[in-house]
Amino acid sequence: MNREQAYEILAEMTKTDSLLRHARSVELVMQAFARHFGEDEEQFAVTGLLHDADYEMYPDQHPGVIVEKLKAMGEAAIAHAIAGHYTRWNVARNTLLDKCIVAADEMTGFIIAAALIRPTKIEGMNAKSVMKKFKTKTFAATVDREEVAKGAEMLGWELEQLVEFIIPVLEANKEELDLV
Repeated sequence: MNREQAYEILAEMTKTDSLLRHARSVELVMQAFARHFGEDEEQFAVTGLLHDADYEMYPDQHPGVIVEKLKAMGEAAIAHAIAGHYTRWNVARNTLLDKCIVAADEMTGFIIAAALIRPTKIEGMNAKSVMKKFKTKTFAATVDREEVAKGAEMLGWELEQLVEFIIPVLEANKEELDLV
């Protein structure tokens, strides 16, 4: 599956700007992970783009609808990674693709939330300021801190290392992601 096909699926199921921005931001982070680890950039990017594609239309079935659609299209690896992009769903994470989507999802959303309250948004943001917000339980309270920590751990990274990896990816795309 290429990115254009994936975007068509996303656009059919997702209408809100915030969820579309989240999909795009996770796509960019996943693509950066692929480059970093020498993996298939398109596969990683598509996984990031589609990981929450069914959330808006089918919240009670998420991620089942998109997973089944991808399986039917012969995209087993992407479907499996999306099926396990939240650790409490008890899906085995055997591949780097499976682990990277967990590491990218919640932390990317958290960093964007932290950027949106800053006067300069993502510009000049550093890991120290993100980690300070991370310790404030009332900030972005819906972000599962345990899930974020597990994502970093799956990669063998410290949490701050994950933040340091994601910030420049978002900053490089700040105009598109409306983080200016």
